[in-house]
Amino acid sequence: MAKTVKGRVGWAVVKKLLRAIPIIGPVFTVGFAGHDIKKKGLVPGAVHVGLDVTPVVGTAKNVVEIFTGDWIPDKAPKISQQGDSSANQRKP
Repeated sequence: MAKTVKGRVGWAVVKKLLRAIPIIGPVFTVGFAGHDIKKKGLVPGAVHVGLDVTPVVGTAKNVVEIFTGDWIPDKAPKISQQGDSSANQRKP
């Protein structure tokens, strides 16, 4: 599990660094746009991608996000009640 966490954190940093490069950053941003919009929601995802594509703003935002984390948070995960047997039981 430690390798998986290291790999995910490493990949997140690599994606942020690739997006921070002025010339090829927008190419990677457009490539990841669908994933970002799905992960953050339509409007927050579109704002996130729009800021990342803007040349100077996107570079500055991504450099800061390497140290602070995402400015635009991901949407809350959906909670499935199918596997939760305690939610389906009535209390006396």
